[in-house]
Amino acid sequence: MPSDASVNHRPSLLLRLMVPFFGSDLFEILVTLFRLGKRVINSEAHEGMYQVLEHEAVLDLKDTKGKKAVYTKRQKVRFLQDNIIAYQDQAWGDGNIFAEYKCSPGIPVDRYQDGYRWRILISLRQTKNYGDVEEFHIERTITDGYAGNVEQFQTQINHQTRKLSMSVIFPVKRLPKEVLLIEENTTRTTPLGPEYRSVLPDGREQVTWQTDKPRLFEAYILRWTW
Repeated sequence: MPSDASVNHRPSLLLRLMVPFFGSDLFEILVTLFRLGKRVINSEAHEGMYQVLEHEAVLDLKDTKGKKAVYTKRQKVRFLQDNIIAYQDQAWGDGNIFAEYKCSPGIPVDRYQDGYRWRILISLRQTKNYGDVEEFHIERTITDGYAGNVEQFQTQINHQTRKLSMSVIFPVKRLPKEVLLIEENTTRTTPLGPEYRSVLPDGREQVTWQTDKPRLFEAYILRWTW
């Protein structure tokens, strides 16, 4: 009769069968597929109702004291679910950020504050289904929002986004001394030199930064001194 010690040290049948498997190519393949599956699941979990194909945001500073500014957003989206009847916009900042609000298509039907930001519910007045593509245009007039010597303009990526463009237009008599791109989550700051600036026909200056690979949940900030 074998002793307890010999029984405890004898490899189990299951272990003897699995040891060759751990070192096999099949095991490596299964591990790789498992990791890939987790990435796909995590990615799909963040897709939400739609994917953003193009996001273009422009802040037009109308006077040298920052008393009036017009924010415009163009967002081209592809819907990822059926039976979508509403679109959500969001806004934040100083001053009266809703001095005037316009959107197309759709009608703004509700607005509420969630922390530091406002969420605006836009009724589409029609039903969107998986694969449908729509282009939204938002325009907000902001008063008394940019009175400081140092100000900023921020865009947050809350959906999978393919292209992002951000611009600030400065009045002729108060051009920026410095403009920085700040990527908040990665704590990276990049000065935007002359190659990011262009002079409009009326003499105003436009600073534009864009990327084809915006990171999900990143906050991109254009900060300027003027």
